[in-house]
Amino acid sequence: MTDLQCDVAIIGAGTAGLAAQRSARKLGASTLLIDPEFRGTTCAATGCMPSKLLIAAGDAAHAVRDAGAFGIAANPEVDGRAVMRRLNKVRARFVQGVKDSISDLPEAVRITARARFDGPDRLLLDDGRSLAAKSVVIATGATPALPEPFRAVSDNILTNETIFDLEDLPRSVAVLGAGPIGVELAQALGRLGVEVAVFDIGDTLAGMQDSQVGETLRELLAEELPLHLNTEAEVAPADDGVRLTWDGQSRTFEKLLLAVGRPPNFDGLDLGNAGIALDVHGAPEFDRQTLRCGTSSIFIAGDANSDRPLLHEAAHEGHIAGRNAASCPDVAEFSRMVPFALTFTRPEAAEVGIIPDPDDASFVGASAPYDDQGKARVEHRLGGLCRLYARHADGKLTGASLCAPDAGHLAHIFALAIGRGLTATDLLNMPYYHPTLEEGLKSALRTLCKETGQDQPNTREDDAVRGL
Repeated sequence: MTDLQCDVAIIGAGTAGLAAQRSARKLGASTLLIDPEFRGTTCAATGCMPSKLLIAAGDAAHAVRDAGAFGIAANPEVDGRAVMRRLNKVRARFVQGVKDSISDLPEAVRITARARFDGPDRLLLDDGRSLAAKSVVIATGATPALPEPFRAVSDNILTNETIFDLEDLPRSVAVLGAGPIGVELAQALGRLGVEVAVFDIGDTLAGMQDSQVGETLRELLAEELPLHLNTEAEVAPADDGVRLTWDGQSRTFEKLLLAVGRPPNFDGLDLGNAGIALDVHGAPEFDRQTLRCGTSSIFIAGDANSDRPLLHEAAHEGHIAGRNAASCPDVAEFSRMVPFALTFTRPEAAEVGIIPDPDDASFVGASAPYDDQGKARVEHRLGGLCRLYARHADGKLTGASLCAPDAGHLAHIFALAIGRGLTATDLLNMPYYHPTLEEGLKSALRTLCKETGQDQPNTREDDAVRGL
């Protein structure tokens, strides 16, 4: 006998799972939301928000330390315990907000348990009950990777899920992994007075696809942090932490921050019983437009599918999966958002849309340097490079790679422009207030106009402020 029944069962109460539940219920489907903890979303608990709290503290210390450039003498004293107390106090508010929204759901909808597949439409719960569902949404998220070579030093390892639980800042940290998480946290810790070094077996930072912009980011971060790229470090336990050996060098760090990836969390799901095709890594194969696994009534959304592990994408995918799960077998293909990734280093690094291969003649690229831009100079934030891309045939903007002050704000302009099919001429016809960081993009936009044969707006007013 089956203990529970519903139209749509959602496994995982993170951003994607909550969005899937809302969308399915709006279509009149009965839902059950299954999660072992209901601890809040990754964003609130261990991701976006606590990391930005640490970065904000680092920004504050850096601003005080850098005040001498403005003729203001200052020397910050960082109280690590106070930094972590504030971080956890504010984080708790974010997490509680998510928990409150979950509590607003009818109690009968929430099941505190772990689920595993016993068939394509049947789940077994670890509380002994079984559940039959017409459709299932997998939204189990991801978890930090802990490769076998690091298990010997696990007592001294930090991840993005444990670093924010520290009561005090460590004296020294080796960061393994130069992706977005690794470089964000490394710079924040360094600005707070922690001795930091970054290691990666690859040669890129923050996953930047444009090599010129990526190199600019590397040069700027190298002014603050030791960066060991194309380097494989060996780790071993030490009396006072973790010992790293690389390229004939060796050093002991108090902690090791492991940022080498976040694989999908499928532990205990028994996906082999779900009747769906799995890839070589044991992950479900799915359609990106419908999020459906083959022709089944199983859908996968958010970090669990490893497609675009970002909060706004998780929310959108949850919406798609929830609607299609409620309507299954009649599913719809949804247009996906313009790709948009942002790393909160200083300066920020962002990529939007398509970053083409340098040898692809169907695209045109143009650069806007920020090493002598007026507003950046005013704020003592010089440094950076933006690369913009357009189709050669019609001049429509297709991508942007940016490393510049407030690149996240600049990138939103291109997310909108690309989504609306705008050209460089369209953007140049916008008003640009002076002085702003945005006006620094105009040189690249003019180049794109010239290279794609578009009309350029009257630029005489720019001649009057050239170099400002």
